[in-house]
Amino acid sequence: MDAICVNQSEKTHPLYYNLKYMAVGLIFGIIFVKSEVISWFRIQEMFHLQSFHMYGIIGSAIAVGMISIFLIKKLNIKTIYGEKISIADKKFNKGQIYGGLIFGLGWGVTGACPGPLFAQIGIGATVIGVTLLSAIAGTWVYGRFRDRLPH
Repeated sequence: MDAICVNQSEKTHPLYYNLKYMAVGLIFGIIFVKSEVISWFRIQEMFHLQSFHMYGIIGSAIAVGMISIFLIKKLNIKTIYGEKISIADKKFNKGQIYGGLIFGLGWGVTGACPGPLFAQIGIGATVIGVTLLSAIAGTWVYGRFRDRLPH
């Protein structure tokens, strides 16, 4: 159940309808570039505990996410189509520790988090294409062996 999207809308839209998502993605990418979130040097500073910059950004993102989820649950907020938003609680398991360690190791080695990969490619850091292909391969491997992994 944790891998199934329960909030997926049943409505279908024409292709041009998705242009707003592209616009939001472009704005998000510009914000990533201007805030230096995609900077390999900023990421290395974070892992060497030399700067608070990235911790401040990550911490504020966590705070906004926590407040948003709280408000969605507390105020019973619905989608713009009036559909109920249901956020299932998840149980903690040791697989999350292993996954977090692998994620952090990959982030530290490559200097690229999955979020800004496309922004890094967009600014001309084409070597990040290797990281993108590795992320896709890792996702495929997880999907292939998901049933045999500890959950």
